[in-house]
Amino acid sequence: MIKVEHLCKNFSVHKKEPGFKGSVASLFNRQYTTKKALIDFNLTINEGEIIGLIGSNGAGKTTLTKILSGIIHPTSGKVSVLGFNPWDKPNEYRQKMALIMGQKAQLWWDLPALDGFLLLKEIYQIPTRDFYDRIEFLSEYLQIKEQLNIQVRRLSLGERMKVELMAALLHQPKVIFLDEPTIGLDLTAQKAVRRFIKEYRKQYNPMMILTSHYMDDIEELCERIVIMKEGQKVFDGNIENLHQKYASKKVIKLHVFEDDQRAELINRFPKSLGQIEEIGKTVQIITPRENVSESSKFALNCSEINDFSISEQDIGNIIESIQRSGH
Repeated sequence: MIKVEHLCKNFSVHKKEPGFKGSVASLFNRQYTTKKALIDFNLTINEGEIIGLIGSNGAGKTTLTKILSGIIHPTSGKVSVLGFNPWDKPNEYRQKMALIMGQKAQLWWDLPALDGFLLLKEIYQIPTRDFYDRIEFLSEYLQIKEQLNIQVRRLSLGERMKVELMAALLHQPKVIFLDEPTIGLDLTAQKAVRRFIKEYRKQYNPMMILTSHYMDDIEELCERIVIMKEGQKVFDGNIENLHQKYASKKVIKLHVFEDDQRAELINRFPKSLGQIEEIGKTVQIITPRENVSESSKFALNCSEINDFSISEQDIGNIIESIQRSGH
């Protein structure tokens, strides 16, 4: 279990006046301002749970991840991860956690991935048989067997991310911190990484904390999401709860082939029912939930429809709205 109680983290930031004079003055009279990265933050994560941390840049996601993984100390508050105090960094805790950062590598670029794995085998004291069994399992699910003897720097970005995942998971950690694991990857590589994470979780049931700006990662992998704004938690629940609490509108999409019919529908649609716009040959209506039935009937009676769908608002738009309003 992970338990965070009243966690605060402050950073001292050097404040300097612009220009050459400001630079000279700051040499003799440095002034600092305090940035509050986390404010009275509370969180509980149970065994086997995977949560998504969401928030704009500067919301505190990476700071929280670094505290939980033991990279930095908090200013105040209590943290327990698997019963350990992370920043004490006991070897037993290191054996049970992994931090995977999409923008940072732990493998040596000039060595083949397998050589890096062999070094990690010695660091984590993994028995030889277990080591090769894990290499077999991980490389098979990640479809990366043929690339293990190639220098890391010669691998594609997607292949490098796969071998980084292998490196982080060889010691079978109980808690895994995933910071932007699909950043910069193409759609095929993103899907492969998500598919692997789901399969790994099914096999080993670790706790996972995922930080990502890609909503596909969050929606596909996370049962629970935590939205952060300016160091504070503004939402904690599942995606269904998020829609119920914040998505007061639904999206109706109609594919209307004829140009004149699309124009007629847009011109005649009552503004009191919602917003309507044309996107190619599709007409999109964003309407309050209570107006869905009436809006649908009006649109269907007004035009010859080739395709029709009703869906929830895009989760990214909902989160953006929360960030703006600070619910």
